[in-house]
Amino acid sequence: MGRIFLSAAHGGKETGGIDPGSIAGGTTEAREMILLRDLIVTELRARSFEVLAVPDDLSAKQTIDWINSRVRRGDVALEIHADAASSPIVRGASVFYIANNDERKSNAELVLMGLLRRVTQLPNRGVKPDTNSGLGSLAFCRQTKAPALLMQVGFLSNPEDRALLQNRRRDFALGIADGLAAWSRAVDPGSEGEEATYPAINININGQKYSEQGILVDGNAYIPVDLVDRLQIDLSKAPNVRRITYRRVVYVKAIELREFNVSVSWDSASRTVSLRSNLVICSGQIDKIMSHGNASEVQLQIFLKNNNENALVRFPDIAKLYREEAAIEGVNYDIAFCQMCVETGFLRFGDDIKPEQNNFAGLGTIGGGREAASFESARIGVRAHVQHLKAYASLEPLVQEVVDPRFRFVTRGIAPLVSQLSGRWSADSNYGDKIMAMLKRLYESAGLM
Repeated sequence: MGRIFLSAAHGGKETGGIDPGSIAGGTTEAREMILLRDLIVTELRARSFEVLAVPDDLSAKQTIDWINSRVRRGDVALEIHADAASSPIVRGASVFYIANNDERKSNAELVLMGLLRRVTQLPNRGVKPDTNSGLGSLAFCRQTKAPALLMQVGFLSNPEDRALLQNRRRDFALGIADGLAAWSRAVDPGSEGEEATYPAINININGQKYSEQGILVDGNAYIPVDLVDRLQIDLSKAPNVRRITYRRVVYVKAIELREFNVSVSWDSASRTVSLRSNLVICSGQIDKIMSHGNASEVQLQIFLKNNNENALVRFPDIAKLYREEAAIEGVNYDIAFCQMCVETGFLRFGDDIKPEQNNFAGLGTIGGGREAASFESARIGVRAHVQHLKAYASLEPLVQEVVDPRFRFVTRGIAPLVSQLSGRWSADSNYGDKIMAMLKRLYESAGLM
């Protein structure tokens, strides 16, 4: 039986000390997760499991390095978080796993079900691939050498979840320990000194079978590095991409190629990893705000409904409005639509902006008023959003009459790329990355990449 690595939240700040993480209800994510982690450790050790608790003053990268320097075959790793949302009604537990890994998905279900059996009042938000996270990938799931999961035990911003966590902390610990114990027992640690052997898998590129095979490592598809070169991908720009040497051949974790706009999928029945690099999107255009969209109205509707089944009830024409209004001003409607999904949580909105305000991008008012801007209709709200994007991305005049209340305050043309909205549209330094991650989810779901 292997060991269990357990990390509370994402650890310390890069500059030292403990990062408090989310703050709500007079407590912090770091405090709640450290208390919970300590109970889980105690419970697992009482069951004769060897547990390594990650020091709390390490940064996210240092946490991964700390685990990787100690990991052995058969070990597993879990990081626990408390989520937060702009709306206090959002609640529930979920577990993220590395995308396209059926084995890790099953592990995630074990851990999540362990918690939900002990705390039945906690809503189930399901297990999710890390491509569905805000940034489109999770370093803890991707870069940790041991099979790794990231668990959101509830929402600190929700009073019910917070009360459950604080009043039934031992039940949370017992449930997570149950899941971890089941996961750990299912992992084959191998024999000491035994060389690992990995099963071969098939590779498909743009619909054609590739002559060489890949390997399956801990449920992750790996492909020969020569194939990466053939796809003209420069891995020097991605130092965190995992490589391994197996029988004198260097292999690369396939899912990481998604960061280079390559679609990656896995078919467990045929044991085939499929790569699709023939993008419909023109090379070099994907992150340009002033460009053409690629998704159809139906594709936008399906994407929105798949992420919020009630999204189209109040705004049935939202996809049409974004396509029409953005096309008039020359703005990429896919980017505008995905920014709306990020800002509103797929039209769930938050506590500070109500649906009736028709404000789809968190636009402010003149004079820095406390309330966000309101618009008379969904179309005018979309138009204001598109105009604000054009203000940042272009020097060209507006085609339609200005309805964006803060259009004249923007330095025109200062941010032609999505990444340049970070720190401008939002103070979040990862804001542009979140929009791009959403855009890739849209294109993958629509079969455009």
